[in-house]
Amino acid sequence: MTEPPIVPKLLDIAVTALGGSKRDGQVRMAAAVAHSLDTGEHLAVQAGTGTGKSLAYLVPSIRHAVTSGKTVVVSTATIALQQQLVDRDLPRLAKALKKDLGREPEFAILKGRGNYLCLNKLHSSVASEPDSEELFDPFAASRLGREMKRLREWSSDTETGDRDELTPAVGDQSWRLVSVGARECLGATNCTYGQDCFAEAARKKTGQVDVVVTNHALLAIDAMTEVKVLPDHDAVVVDEAHELVDRVTSVATAELTGSVVAAAARRAGKLVEEEIADALVAASEGLTQLLDASGTRRWLGLPDGAGPALASVRDAAWVVRTAVGPARGANLDSDAAAARSAALTALDDVHDTAVRVLTAFDEPDEAKRRDVVWTSDVPVRGGGFRRTLYVAPLSVGGLLRTRLFGESTVVLTSATLAVGGAFDTVAGSWGLPRAGGGDAPEPDRDPALATGKKPDAKIEWSHLDVGSPFDYPRSGILYVATKLPPPGRDGTNPAVLDEIETLIKAAGGRTLGLFSSTRAAKAAAEALRERLDTPILCQGEGNTGQLVRDFAADPSTSLFGTLSLWQGVDVPGPSLSLVLIDRIPFPRPDDPLLTARQRAVESRGGNGFMAVAATHAALLLAQGVGRLLRSTDDKGVVAVLDSRLATARYGGFLRASLPPFWETADRAVAVAALQRLSQS
Repeated sequence: MTEPPIVPKLLDIAVTALGGSKRDGQVRMAAAVAHSLDTGEHLAVQAGTGTGKSLAYLVPSIRHAVTSGKTVVVSTATIALQQQLVDRDLPRLAKALKKDLGREPEFAILKGRGNYLCLNKLHSSVASEPDSEELFDPFAASRLGREMKRLREWSSDTETGDRDELTPAVGDQSWRLVSVGARECLGATNCTYGQDCFAEAARKKTGQVDVVVTNHALLAIDAMTEVKVLPDHDAVVVDEAHELVDRVTSVATAELTGSVVAAAARRAGKLVEEEIADALVAASEGLTQLLDASGTRRWLGLPDGAGPALASVRDAAWVVRTAVGPARGANLDSDAAAARSAALTALDDVHDTAVRVLTAFDEPDEAKRRDVVWTSDVPVRGGGFRRTLYVAPLSVGGLLRTRLFGESTVVLTSATLAVGGAFDTVAGSWGLPRAGGGDAPEPDRDPALATGKKPDAKIEWSHLDVGSPFDYPRSGILYVATKLPPPGRDGTNPAVLDEIETLIKAAGGRTLGLFSSTRAAKAAAEALRERLDTPILCQGEGNTGQLVRDFAADPSTSLFGTLSLWQGVDVPGPSLSLVLIDRIPFPRPDDPLLTARQRAVESRGGNGFMAVAATHAALLLAQGVGRLLRSTDDKGVVAVLDSRLATARYGGFLRASLPPFWETADRAVAVAALQRLSQS
């Protein structure tokens, strides 16, 4: 095959075909990605909004896949970006590059097995046996029945079995009854429906394409387990890389409640003798009593009674599991095998989580422990809470270093990676050494190194900030309200409401209000609806996607909300001229996992607050501020109503993570700018 054109030439062809214009940052990024794929050196790229980073990594990735014959995996954090890549970017790009590459590049999306309809479970008795206590509600049971009927009808029409293609959607409870996770799956060779399996068809397709698009959770599962869920590949591109640690941590977090243990006992109840299952039911009751008495807090050791209660759960689960027998066997039909597989998966989860909690405190040095354990109350449908025991990894850096960076060339990119103006903080959370050299994290200091392997201390990586095509000082103003009192814990200060009212009136609506909590967003919305003539939408009062669309459609409307709006809103044009941020988005001071991570940093002589809390705030703040300018024609104001951004010692660190807006502490300047934009 003739050697394809070099990456800069292919990028020119792609940009021209797609109707775009040349961007220096995009060219620099594409060249850096190509170099990384050629040399095997890992790369972190900060690419501001408007860079066109998707093309900048897709073009060299496609070329690498076509010339090497090896698959490139592209991992994202959000469904929206996955859909953009698969539905828009990759189809257009494949057609544009077909002639110069000698063939049309192929691509596919791969989701977790639980996103696909399981025909065996759908047609087995397992699908008719929900174990949620909520189904004692007749309305819930009626809804479940209707949704199950729809799912059976849809199973005859769908070609992919992909949950996202089912409209209208069904609830999680219904979907769980017709889907399986990787561990619960019987495997294609042992399943009656193996030849028609939707998940297997999706996986088979990914083994024959150049680019596979997946998500961070599946990337984490692939790294954490010995069973590979992704096709063979030699390179991974991680987009939205600022989310990687949180998504991997989430996948590696386990939870345990009395009801979860009881549900496992019910699943196994028809497969074992009654007294064996009853022992696990009794253990579930003991666990519930323990958790109810323990309060909500982080465990620094096993509380009184926790050891015996958890040991009882562990031992009873193992006895039941042994009695159930193997999921697969010559004398088992698919229905029976599915029931056994579901029971074994539930029992394994209960047993392994109990073991993990019981052994979490074996290491006397808190900073060297692998896991953090805590209890929290989780809301349940119909009101009330369920006390839940969690166990999560203190760090995932060792896991990523060994199982991701140690096995593939990795390119990580986002609009926000340089925290405080440097890449080292985020890179350290990925398990990478300091830029320009330095020792690898010590294995015994990185609790995520469950593999027992000593990491290679010579992992090479480089970083690059390609900037943004936006002229930030001319397009945006960062207004910090230094005359407002620092935020407290007693709700929104009346002076803050006055400030918000003044700014929204000046903007004529056109405001995205980003708040630190749902309660703060709702309180501000209720108060300001009485003061303003322009409409205010509030997250929680409808579907978030529809609220954003309604906000974008009416320039006089404002939208208030919390966490998901900090990162997911893309509203270019006149509908958004003002981004309001009520306070610096520090994590809750009682967050058990982040508190443990801070203490681990401090035990090694570091500054835990800056390394964990301030870094968390800087990344989220940069994401929130990034909602303002979404196209080169946008202009506006970011108003931070937290004076600490200007007055606190860490304020400079946070501001160094933000785009270089023109800064002011003069409200009159911000108001005048908003009025000019509104009038124009």
